[in-house]
Amino acid sequence: MSRKVFVSAQEVAAKAGVSRSAVSRTFTPGASVSKETRLRVLQAAEELGYHVNHLARGLTRRESGIVCLIVSDLATPYRSSLLRTLTDRLQNSGRVAMVINTDRSDGSVDRALQQAIRYRAEASIILSGMPDRSIIDLCLRNGQRLVLINRDEEQEGILRINLDDAVAAQTAVQAFWRAKCRHLGFANSAAGTPSLMAREAGFVAEAAARGLPVLVERQGATGYECGRAIARRMMTGRQRPDAVFCATDLIACGFMDGVREEFGLSIPADICIVGFDDIEQASWGSYELTTFAQPVDQIALETVSWLGAHDNLASGEGSLLTLHAEMIWRKTVRAG
Repeated sequence: MSRKVFVSAQEVAAKAGVSRSAVSRTFTPGASVSKETRLRVLQAAEELGYHVNHLARGLTRRESGIVCLIVSDLATPYRSSLLRTLTDRLQNSGRVAMVINTDRSDGSVDRALQQAIRYRAEASIILSGMPDRSIIDLCLRNGQRLVLINRDEEQEGILRINLDDAVAAQTAVQAFWRAKCRHLGFANSAAGTPSLMAREAGFVAEAAARGLPVLVERQGATGYECGRAIARRMMTGRQRPDAVFCATDLIACGFMDGVREEFGLSIPADICIVGFDDIEQASWGSYELTTFAQPVDQIALETVSWLGAHDNLASGEGSLLTLHAEMIWRKTVRAG
C-alpha cells in the first residue's frame, strides 16, 4: 500500500482555476471571497480530498487551537468525568485537546509538555492539585494561557477555578449534628492537595466551633484502598467515631465496605458517612452515598468561555472563580 500523500492548497487552486490566496480565504472564517469562487474551491477540494492544515496555519499565526489537559489520576471516576466533559467543550469550540498524563515521574511529562509547546499549544488546563509547580512555570514562560482547577497558586494572568470546600465541610458537620452524631472523623489521603486539605481544615474548624472532637486519619493514595485502611484504623481505636466525612467518594466507598465487612456496622444506624465528588458509584445501590457534587459541567463551561474571551494571548487577566458544590442527599446520614 502506497503512503497517503496530502493534497496541497496549490493543487486545489490549480484545479479550481483560482489563486492560492483564494483557497486560503475560502477556508478562513469571515474572509472575503465571492460565492462563485467559494463553490469552485470547495468542489475542487472535495474531488482532491483536500483538508486544511491547521497545524501549519497555527505555526504562522500562533493560533494552533491546541489546548493541553495536564492531569493526574486519569483512572479515577471524577477525573475521567471532568476530562470527558472538557474535551467535549473544547471540541465544540473548535479546539483540539492534547492530554498529558502526570502520573509518571520519569521525565516523560516534561518531554510531552515541551513537544506540545513546540506545536504551539495555546493554553494549558491543569486538572488537579498533583502536577508540580514547575509545570505551571513552564507553561507561563512559553506564553500560554493557563487555567488551574482546584489549586491554590496565585499568579497574574491565569484563571483559577476552585470549589467552596470549606463551606461543604461545614455543611457536613451540620448534617452530622442534626443526626445527633457527636464523635466525628475525617478520612483523607496523604496527597495533601489544596482541595483535600481545605475540606479537612473546614471540617475540623466547624466541629471545633460546636465543641466536637475530630479524629483525622490520612493514608496513602486517594482511592478505595485508602478508605478501607482508614476504616480499619478508626474502628479499632479506643474512641470510634459515629460519623465520618471522607475527602472523596472513592475513599468513602472503601470506608463503607470496610466498616460493614470487617466490623459488621450498619450505615447509617451505627455510623453516618458523607463523601465528596458525586461519582457514578456513589448512587449505586450498594452505597447510596450522601455526598457533594462537583459541578463538572460548570467547570468546563467557565474554562472554555474564559479561553474564548482571551484568545489574544496578551489580553488575558487572571481571576479566581469559586463554585458551589451541592449536597446530594441519599441514605448514609440519619434523619435528624
